[in-house]
Amino acid sequence: MSDFLLVHGSWVGGWSWEKVVPLLEQKGHLVKALDLPGHGADKTPLSEVNLQAYTEKVCQALDEFDNQVILVGHSMGGIVISQATEERPQKIKKLVYLAGYLLQNGETLMHIFEKDKDSLLGANLIMADDQSYVTLKEEGIKEVIYKDASDEDKERIKERARPQATLPFVTPVNITEENYGSIPRVYIECTNDLVITPSIQKEMYTKTPCEQVLTLETSHTPNYGAPEKLVEQLITF
Repeated sequence: MSDFLLVHGSWVGGWSWEKVVPLLEQKGHLVKALDLPGHGADKTPLSEVNLQAYTEKVCQALDEFDNQVILVGHSMGGIVISQATEERPQKIKKLVYLAGYLLQNGETLMHIFEKDKDSLLGANLIMADDQSYVTLKEEGIKEVIYKDASDEDKERIKERARPQATLPFVTPVNITEENYGSIPRVYIECTNDLVITPSIQKEMYTKTPCEQVLTLETSHTPNYGAPEKLVEQLITF
């Protein structure tokens, strides 16, 4: 059996793994889905949310595990698991990027996002006047990010979504071959993704090679659209 730490993406919290956690636990795995600072039940003010705060939260969670962990990052969570691995390589058995931002040293999430001309996400964002945070249009939730989710789940996601601080998007990852590069990586690509388009996903995992690339024929969030198929892939590691 494996130990899993699941790191969510933007606007959501650990609750976004609600369909995945019980399926993994039913198979006997130890699973934790944390809330990053400013997300879910965490009340950190948006002004204090940055990549370092995200990283520290993940490192604290890693330190609570007795065994090495399979660290999974969805979407924006990809930059977080990369940076946390640089800090705690000894705690991690494998990295899994689920339609995640897989950056090279010195890159920012925004750098990749701006290259993704076919993404539908940008048109569904509402930026704060001071650009310190961004929220989602309802259409972005229902027809872009969570396109495969049930109508009931889409409503619940809309009700629980919170503003996303923008500072983590523009902060470069600082990773080395000695630490981050020593941990095996897996990429799970989503072929119907309207947020991080498949061509950009492929570009990322080609530039930063992974020992495995797996495929799901889903939108950006198989944790809602196809949780059983996602779990089938996660338990192979």
